[in-house]
Amino acid sequence: MSESQRQAPTTKTARHAKIRELISRSSIRSQAELAAKLAEAGVKVTQGTLSRDLVEIGAARVRSSEGGLIYAVPAEGHEREFQADIAETSTAKLASLCRDLLISAEASANLVVLRTPPGAAQFLASAVDHSGSQEILGTIAGDDTIMVITRDPQGGPETADYFTALAESRG
Repeated sequence: MSESQRQAPTTKTARHAKIRELISRSSIRSQAELAAKLAEAGVKVTQGTLSRDLVEIGAARVRSSEGGLIYAVPAEGHEREFQADIAETSTAKLASLCRDLLISAEASANLVVLRTPPGAAQFLASAVDHSGSQEILGTIAGDDTIMVITRDPQGGPETADYFTALAESRG
């Protein structure tokens, strides 16, 4: 069977993985948009099944900085094998999320406080944690606030500038 004739796996696990991939790589605003992207990828799904899948993978709609809602999924704890360049992909994803979710970034010594719309802080913090940045020790997130801890005792201002630059970048 040639590459173009191969069908996408129809298992629930494969479908869930494709949904996670699509949601984490782009801003999906509706189930209809997600269903269309799945269909483009060769995965046909009914609205009812898609709705159940979103619940099962823990997807949630969070408010973007423009005020609209987008789907988000919790991080899986380790990078997926299909990502060719993890650092580049993580930075691009983090920039996209900062453009959608970051309201402000303020620093003090080795701490940075990031503000997001309500309900988005934990999602953005997870992306920061999984970005692979060696300058960041970790994050602590609430509902709309993230505390980023840098390794450098005076690294806060530079890191706040980094997040601001990501939010202002053009994707």
